[in-house]
Amino acid sequence: MKRRHFIGQTLAGVSGLIISQSAFAGILIPQKKERLGVALVGLGYYSTDLLAPALQLTQRCYLAGIVTGTPAKAEKWKQQFNIPDKNIYNYDNFDSIANNPDIDVIYIVLPPALHAAYSIRAANAGKHVWCEKPMAMTVAECKSMIDACNKNKVKLSIGYRMHHEPNTQKIIQYRKELPFGKITSVTAAAGYFDGRTDHWKQNKKLGGGSMYDMGVYPLNATRYTTGLEPIAVTARQSTTRPEIYKDVDETMAFDLEFPGGVTAKCETSFGKGMNDLRVTCKNGWYKLSPFQAYSGINGETSSGIKLNATIPNQQARQMDDDALAIMQQKPMLVPGEEGLKDIRVVEAIYRSVAANGRVAV
Repeated sequence: MKRRHFIGQTLAGVSGLIISQSAFAGILIPQKKERLGVALVGLGYYSTDLLAPALQLTQRCYLAGIVTGTPAKAEKWKQQFNIPDKNIYNYDNFDSIANNPDIDVIYIVLPPALHAAYSIRAANAGKHVWCEKPMAMTVAECKSMIDACNKNKVKLSIGYRMHHEPNTQKIIQYRKELPFGKITSVTAAAGYFDGRTDHWKQNKKLGGGSMYDMGVYPLNATRYTTGLEPIAVTARQSTTRPEIYKDVDETMAFDLEFPGGVTAKCETSFGKGMNDLRVTCKNGWYKLSPFQAYSGINGETSSGIKLNATIPNQQARQMDDDALAIMQQKPMLVPGEEGLKDIRVVEAIYRSVAANGRVAV
């Protein structure tokens, strides 16, 4: 199936994909399995340049299959990664993956508007679901994904790799131990200059816009650094290239209010580079800069402590952690509920833009 045709068909049918109990519900991963087979759905940049290489480094999971609407990509991946024909799927025969014991996990790496539909189909096939961020377009879609996984007794994890990263885990520890006193404010910004003009990130139907794609990084960071949920937001949307960003946001600035008077100033953009997180406390501060780069995270504290722990590969760590949680039947580090909480705030951010003022979350 051609990619454009598949996208059109999928978007048209999302509303009809109300969760149904699958005949395959309740399938459990045999405990004797030492590695879980992962199928990647969508073979764009993130799968090709990051996830597939990472799966060559993982210890608890491996690249077992692919789902693509492009025959040329299927052949290339088959040759490069020695994938059996029976583990190569397209968007027409996707649901038959339920009958393949080689596939334990389906990793959804499609544009955000397709996350809910394919996560639900994966769950109904009896497979565990890993879904890239942002989780979905709406709170309702997020809930439908969680419900589908619960009903089919499979795990759901969202691809927030920073939760698995040691420097990020250190500042989460600071939140709990308060070595610099009470947290008073946070600033966080993530963005890059995107020169493309006809990519899904500029397409509202497919879930484009800087807030969905990059904005969940600073948003999620304010939540994991404070341990609090925002109660109100004031947001401002802007663009320097209105001929490109007609339907979606190029830049979004948003101020968050948390319980206890804690505040956060955040920004995200496809028009400029930003990659900083700073937490100000009563008796000091700490920061990560960059705080979400693939190449590594670095930071420091006001007392001179360096936050520069390294790991070989962020995506490999994320997938191994999630695979181990599945095998040990333990909670996922980043479950669907975490992604839902972010999308609830994203919805409020767009309401604030529309209202041109402060709104409650």
